Amino acid sequence: MSYTKDKDREKLLAALDELPLFPLPKVVLFPRALLPLHVFEPRYRTMLRDCLDTHGAMAVVLIADPGKLDLHGHPPIHAVASVGTVVEHQPLEDGRSNILLSGAARVKLEELPFLPPYRRARATILEEHGEEVSSTDRTALVGAATAFATEVKKSDPMFHFRLPPESTIGAIADLCAHHLVIDAAARQAILEELHVATRVQRVIREISLQRQLLAGSSNGGATN
Repeated sequence: MSYTKDKDREKLLAALDELPLFPLPKVVLFPRALLPLHVFEPRYRTMLRDCLDTHGAMAVVLIADPGKLDLHGHPPIHAVASVGTVVEHQPLEDGRSNILLSGAARVKLEELPFLPPYRRARATILEEHGEEVSSTDRTALVGAATAFATEVKKSDPMFHFRLPPESTIGAIADLCAHHLVIDAAARQAILEELHVATRVQRVIREISLQRQLLAGSSNGGATN
C-alpha cells in the first residue's frame, strides 16, 4: 500500500466509502505520481470544494468508452483507478482552479447511485504482491526507460525524465508507466496489474516498443 504521507492515511481511508470520481479521457494516475489538473466545469468545482472541506481525496478514473452514455449522460469508466490527494491548490479569480494530485493507492471502484452534481464510488484499496523481481528485469526496466527518454530528447530537448532515487521497483515501474507509456489503454492495463514482477515486464515491453517505433520514425521508417 502506498500513501503520499503517513498523516494523510486516516483522511484517505475515511474517503473510501464515498469517494468522488473525476472521470477523464486518456488520463491514468499512478500511485506515487503527481498529476496537475485544471478544474473548470461547475460540477468538478463543487467536487473540489467538497474534497478540500473534508478528506482532500478523489479518484482519477479513465473513461472506458466516451461514445457510450447512460441515462445521466455519463460514460462508462474503468473499475480500477488511483485515489489521489490534493497537495497543491491554486484558486483562480473566475472560480476555476489548478490543482496537483499525488497518487496514493490503487483502488477498486463500486460506483454508487448518482447524487448530483458529480459521481461517487465505494472504493477498496488494492494491495500489490509478487515483489521479487529478477535483477535482469530491474536492469532492463532502467535501461528501457533511459533509452526511451534519450530518444525522445533528441526531438524534444525540453523533455526530461529522471528515475526516482531509492525507490522500490514497483514505484519505479509505476512512475515509468505514468511518465513514459503513451497509450492510455496500455497505462490502464499496467495500473490494473497487481503482481509487481509482471507489471515491470509490461512496462519494459511497452517502453521498448515505443522506442523502436520512435527510432524507426526518426530514421525514415527503418527499424533495427
